[in-house]
Amino acid sequence: MSRRHAAEKREILPDAKFGDKVLTKFMNNLMIDGKKSVAERIVYNAFDRVEEKLKKSPVEVFHESLDNIKPSVEVRSRRVGGATYQVPVEVRPERREALAIRWLIEASKKRNEHTMEERLAGELVDSVQGRGSAVKKREDTHKMADANKAFSHYRW
Repeated sequence: MSRRHAAEKREILPDAKFGDKVLTKFMNNLMIDGKKSVAERIVYNAFDRVEEKLKKSPVEVFHESLDNIKPSVEVRSRRVGGATYQVPVEVRPERREALAIRWLIEASKKRNEHTMEERLAGELVDSVQGRGSAVKKREDTHKMADANKAFSHYRW
C-alpha cells in the first residue's frame, strides 16, 4: 500500500445485458484467467434458471440475495499490550458489497450440483429465501461480533 495517497477507484462499466455495475463486479470476481465471456455465460445462464424457478426478475433476485448476504459488522484483530482482541467494527459499504460477492461465489463453488450455472442459481435462490451457506457465513460473522462486544471500546 502506498503511504502517499490512496489508490484511485477504477470506473467499472455496466454489463451488456442488464446494465448493472454490481453485476459486472460479480462477473469480474467470478472470472478465472481473464475469461470474461465464460463468466458472463455462467452468470446469464444461472439467471435464466433463477427466472424459471422463482418467476421474478433475475437482477432483482441477485440484488435481494446480495442484501441478505451483506454483513453489517465484522471482527478485526487489535493488539493491545501483548494481547490480541477480536474487536467488532462496522463494515464500510464497498467492503460489505465485496464480501457479499466473494461469499456468494465461494458458497456456490462448494455446492454439489454438476455445473457452475446450477450451483450459482441454487445459491441465489437459497440466499433469497434466507438460507444457504453464504447467508450462514454472514450470520456467523454477526455472532462472532456479538460475542466480542465487550472489546468494542478498543475500536480505533
